[in-house]
Amino acid sequence: MIRFVPRERTPVWLTVAVSVGAGLVALLLTAIPLALSGAPVFTAFALMARGAAGDGFALAETLTRATPLIFTGLAAAVAFRAKLWNIGAEGQLYAGALATVVLGAGLVEAPSYVLVPLVLLGAAAAGAALLLVPVLFKTRFGADEVVVTLLMNFIVLLFVQMMLEGPVKDEMALGWPQSAPVLDEATLPKLVTGLRLHWGLVLAVVAAVLLHVFISRTVWGFRIRAVGENARAARYAGLPVGKAMALVGILSGGLAGLAGASEVAGLKGYLTADLSPGFGYAGIVVATLANLSPLGVVPSAIFIAGVFVGADSMSRAIGVSNYLADLVVAFSLLSVLVGGLLARFRIVFVRREPA
Repeated sequence: MIRFVPRERTPVWLTVAVSVGAGLVALLLTAIPLALSGAPVFTAFALMARGAAGDGFALAETLTRATPLIFTGLAAAVAFRAKLWNIGAEGQLYAGALATVVLGAGLVEAPSYVLVPLVLLGAAAAGAALLLVPVLFKTRFGADEVVVTLLMNFIVLLFVQMMLEGPVKDEMALGWPQSAPVLDEATLPKLVTGLRLHWGLVLAVVAAVLLHVFISRTVWGFRIRAVGENARAARYAGLPVGKAMALVGILSGGLAGLAGASEVAGLKGYLTADLSPGFGYAGIVVATLANLSPLGVVPSAIFIAGVFVGADSMSRAIGVSNYLADLVVAFSLLSVLVGGLLARFRIVFVRREPA
């Protein structure tokens, strides 16, 4: 007979091992359908690794893809720590991207040292404001934030499409639904000349460090963790649960909004309806792989980004579908959930006494 006994304390090494092991197990499970398709498994994984980090260009592309994933991973991590199930990072990303275009495409004319911070603050404010609505519904009316945030993704995307056909449309785009480009003064500089990697990566890493310090070393960070552990007990102890949830909404939505700003101001330079291939949803996987650790989100995002970039390269080389990357991500999520169960509980074999 098997029993699951809760651990009094989960060692740090076990938490790290679960995240690393989940990635390895995901690759092993992905090898099964890859082999069944007739593709050379070892060659495919070698090409994937080379496409993700085989040279400076490949590594820069991986880090560029990882930048919005770090922001959305942090957004999911801080929300999930407080048991605020934010599934709306995709919509918050688009809200931040739209604010970036509105502020940075000519509405405000200022030098870059003024305009870039203004654009980033505007994007963060747009994402935060969008998430505060579900937080209010949850705290005041008991509404399910999963449903509200998920449905708001579609509302925001439809609103962005309307704006792209109207107020922010670029008249020089020959009818293509895209926004006017942001000014040079509102653009995030490149980290390396000739590559797409930009300063958004630095901002994302700094945000991860600051969020880690905030959650682990401040009074409000303790309150957020306490609310996440048991909201009723926290309220009974006199903690301001409503204010803590509002702060979580501001942080989570703001970080997702920054993901949109980094993609527009750092990479594309303008907004389109297909700006994000699902960064908001992938951020949930990133946060889960990182065990909701802000510092762990950075390597987790780089791993997920490397899988997508490497799969694209491998697909072109041997003709295997790049949907293989989605398999790796799905298996990673399943593996880390199972591993998390084993990290929280010990498996004990109990001999059943004869009747």
